[in-house]
Amino acid sequence: MSERVSRSSDVETDRTPLERLEAARERYAQARTAIDDRGGEAVVEAAEAYRDATDLLERYVDRATGTGRENFKAYVELEGKFDSLVEGLPEDLKGREAFENALDAIDKRRLSESDFERAHDALEPAEQYAELLEERDAAREAVAEARTDASRRRREIDGEIDERERLLELANADLGAPVERLREPIERYDELIRERFREYRLEASAREVFALLERSRWYPFVAFERPPDDLERFVFDRPAGEYTIPELLEYAEYSRSKLSHYVEDADELKRAVATQQTYLEGIDGEPLTVGWPPGPAGLLERRTREFRPFVARVADEETVTALREVRALARDDEYDRLQTAAQAVEQLTPDERERLREGRVTDELEALRTERERLEAALEVDDSL
Repeated sequence: MSERVSRSSDVETDRTPLERLEAARERYAQARTAIDDRGGEAVVEAAEAYRDATDLLERYVDRATGTGRENFKAYVELEGKFDSLVEGLPEDLKGREAFENALDAIDKRRLSESDFERAHDALEPAEQYAELLEERDAAREAVAEARTDASRRRREIDGEIDERERLLELANADLGAPVERLREPIERYDELIRERFREYRLEASAREVFALLERSRWYPFVAFERPPDDLERFVFDRPAGEYTIPELLEYAEYSRSKLSHYVEDADELKRAVATQQTYLEGIDGEPLTVGWPPGPAGLLERRTREFRPFVARVADEETVTALREVRALARDDEYDRLQTAAQAVEQLTPDERERLREGRVTDELEALRTERERLEAALEVDDSL
């Protein structure tokens, strides 16, 4: 049995989401046909009667067996309820005789577990109808799960199509283009802003730096991490916020007795700064760098425009000029060609280059689009189960 289940599971795993959805719908259709062929609503009535009868037996098997007074009382209750159940069944109910035989099995003055077993055995001919409904319900659930998997796969395909289209775009890049025309000014600016920010961090008070970070919340392309609330309150509210970040980090390593000679709020400084050492050490100029390779022209222009007030605040005119030169690149007629070439050189892996060279990416893209169309068509079917 377990081997058969394992093989079935392996087959299910090998199927695509679309194949699983189609198979689930076929299973559900077969389950409904089986019910219709056996009598339709009559099967439902017989299955419900079977469930009610077995529920009664399960509820009373422990209470109604034995010789005690409470056992006899439970037996009387069981016999009365079971008799009412059988009397209430339609004369033409499928498998009605099974219920009558089960009633005969418990029609005694005293019951044992073996009597309950005989009653269950007597009900077996009616069990088939409950199994038909169970299969229908399981098939319905399988369709719902398959629809969910198919919808998830459709979303995944969108991303995979975007990736193949990106690869094909990069494949058209001029890999011999003089990308150094972009690289040199960008790397020069990035190096300058990193160095100037390190100097700024050594000279500016923590309060001033935090004010800069606070301002960045209004600039989507200036991705400074905001400070934790407790640290921010300490820096803005306490006198120690006038010290530089390196000084605060140094003071946090002092003993409380030594630290009390430098600041009034030694305990607060220890709590606020020592617990956020990693955050404070990580504040640098990286959010103001362009990076390599650069993004599309429009993105580069927006980013550098937002960088401008921050760079002017923390750096010198040389750095501002370098940023201005980088921004001017985005308006160069050759920018798109050079940027695409830079992306291709940096991003294409050896495997991707081989797939592009052999035409496999185009084949993959076509297959993905076909799969998406088939999934969309399948999901348009209304499964009102």
